[in-house]
Amino acid sequence: MVLPHGKITDEGLAELRARIGTYNRPSFYGVGQFNEYAGRDAIRHFAQGIGDLNPLWLDEEYARKTKYGSIVAPPCFLYSVYWSSGRVGGLPGVHGFHSGSDWDFRKTIYVNDRITVKEKFVDLVEKESKFARRTVILYCRTHYRNQRGEVIAVTKGWSVKAERGAAREAGKYSGIEAARYTPEELQAIEEEVLAEEVRGANPRFWEDVNVGDELKPVVKGPLSHGDLIAFAAGALGGLAHGAALREYRKHPAWMYRDPKTGATEAIARVHDQTEAAQGIAIPGAYDFGCQRLSWLGHLMTNWIGDDGFLKVLYGELRRFNVVGDTQWCKGKVTRKYIEDGEHLVDMDIWAMNQRHEITAPGHGTAVLPSKTDGM
Repeated sequence: MVLPHGKITDEGLAELRARIGTYNRPSFYGVGQFNEYAGRDAIRHFAQGIGDLNPLWLDEEYARKTKYGSIVAPPCFLYSVYWSSGRVGGLPGVHGFHSGSDWDFRKTIYVNDRITVKEKFVDLVEKESKFARRTVILYCRTHYRNQRGEVIAVTKGWSVKAERGAAREAGKYSGIEAARYTPEELQAIEEEVLAEEVRGANPRFWEDVNVGDELKPVVKGPLSHGDLIAFAAGALGGLAHGAALREYRKHPAWMYRDPKTGATEAIARVHDQTEAAQGIAIPGAYDFGCQRLSWLGHLMTNWIGDDGFLKVLYGELRRFNVVGDTQWCKGKVTRKYIEDGEHLVDMDIWAMNQRHEITAPGHGTAVLPSKTDGM
């Protein structure tokens, strides 16, 4: 067991409740905002880190011919600015994991926009869980603004706090074995990955959409350690050597010491080190919550096309996605309507693994161009 054990105590909960309504210091292992500017390279690194090759994010010549006139960032790029997930500290030694996000996107993110963040701790809810019995859900609301003071997006993010020892005793994931695929299954998965469709410059008009239409799936997997590293490099960043050690001295709960090497490691290593993940009763290293929700954003922007806009993205992280797992990101249109002059389409979206378990249910809303625009 490499991770420290802490308890959810009444005293610790009282301290957290006293902070509800206060503003958090945007910080993640001392980094704070990772990307303050939506520079071309930052956008490229994020998009590549989620495997999204939409030319609107990557190709300057292509993007100049669109209505934007330049490269823009995928909406979920804001995770790389600041990962709002209900992290508020407190309860040292009690594990926290991102459990969901509810995004309200309002403005396009243009290349070289400067983005600022303000986050408020808004609620705390106690809950009994099969995973670790007594758990706590922490909610934060975050506003992202550009250099003109315009609100780009507002999100409500939440995280679950669970005792590591209780999670091991409950053993919810103890019977799960590492994914194994036949060569034929791997070939089929890779063909599905490569069959992804980007709507791009071909407008998807509201009038052509019907309730029941299915979105072309976006397939992610089998998840590799390289996938995790690429996402962390493009979206989260980190600290090393003395820079990291100084932060760990200020915030001991952010780290653990590897019992074999003596090296200090961030608690976030549960996302790439099997031993650390097993310390909270997960069978292996697992993805970042904002990584999987960005995949659902990738699904939607592929379908929407250049002339549409992702307005709402809601997702809950229900099950862990460990190395070796494959996720099929899917969606289906549930409603189309006009509201405040916008032509809107609602859809259910979800990620499903190779065990046919829904790991991330959600929904989204797209603004689509209409054939009546400009008439």
